[in-house]
Amino acid sequence: MSQPTVGRIVHYTLNEGDVSLINSRTPQSYEGPTVRNHVQAGDTYPAIVVRVFDPSTTTANLQVLLDGNCTYWATSRTEGDGAGHWAWPPRV
Repeated sequence: MSQPTVGRIVHYTLNEGDVSLINSRTPQSYEGPTVRNHVQAGDTYPAIVVRVFDPSTTTANLQVLLDGNCTYWATSRTEGDGAGHWAWPPRV
């Protein structure tokens, strides 16, 4: 399994806490500087690794690219399956 490194793209799955923070900080809007589509727990988005803490635990900070013109900073996230974790994109 590869270790995360700065600049790599991974997939991040939102959890309920992420959705709550996203909605409180970037309301869904179709006017003004912030535009994004609806988010819900379980949605998966591309994310860029911006910092790696301990490669042996695959813990990283991520900038999650939401569907719109804003991002979400997911801190101290680990590799894994399901909400609140990041995973390598599948090879197709």
